[in-house]
Amino acid sequence: MTTTQRPMRADARRNYERLLAAARDAFAGHGTEASLEDIARSAEVGIGTLYRHFPTRRALLEAVLHDSMVTLNARAHDLLDSPSPEEALLTWLRLLVTHATTYRGLAATLMGSICDPDSELYGSCATVQGNGAKLLAGAQRAGAIRPDVTGADLVKLVNAIAWASEHGEDDAGRLFDLVVNGLRTRAR
Repeated sequence: MTTTQRPMRADARRNYERLLAAARDAFAGHGTEASLEDIARSAEVGIGTLYRHFPTRRALLEAVLHDSMVTLNARAHDLLDSPSPEEALLTWLRLLVTHATTYRGLAATLMGSICDPDSELYGSCATVQGNGAKLLAGAQRAGAIRPDVTGADLVKLVNAIAWASEHGEDDAGRLFDLVVNGLRTRAR
C-alpha cells in the first residue's frame, strides 16, 4: 500500500510560511539558539503549531536552510565541469564558509548534525559533504590538493573557520587562505 501526503490546507500552509519567515529573522538576530517560543509568537501562532510543523529545532533549521542547501549542492554539481578542479574546489569551499556563517551557532549545529545520523540535518549535511568530496577528488587527481585530505576534513575545516569568525576572529578570509595553503600539494 502506498501512502501519499495530502497537500496542506491553506491555513496550515500560511502558518508554515509564517513560521519559516519568523525563524529566519530570529536566527539572523539571535543565532540558531533563538527562542522557539519567540518564533511562534512572532509568527502569530501557538507553540503547538510550531511543533506540529517542526518537531525539533533542527527540523525547523533544516526547513529554513533547505533552499540554501539545494543551491550549494547544485553549485557543486556545476563546478564539477570546471576546467580547473582546484579553482572549482576553492570556489565551493568559499560558498560553504559563507553558508556556515549564515547564523551565529550554525557551524556548531552543522558539525553536530553530520555526526548524528538521527538528526534532521544529517541527510543535507551528508549530501553537502559528499559533493565536496567529489570536488576534492577532482582537485586531488589534478595534483593540486594533498592526497591525504578527506571530504570530512574539508567540512571540519570550513566549520572551524565559521566558528572562529563568530567567536571574535574577524578575518575569515585570512583563515581560509591559511587552510587552503595547508591543503595544497605546494604552498603558494
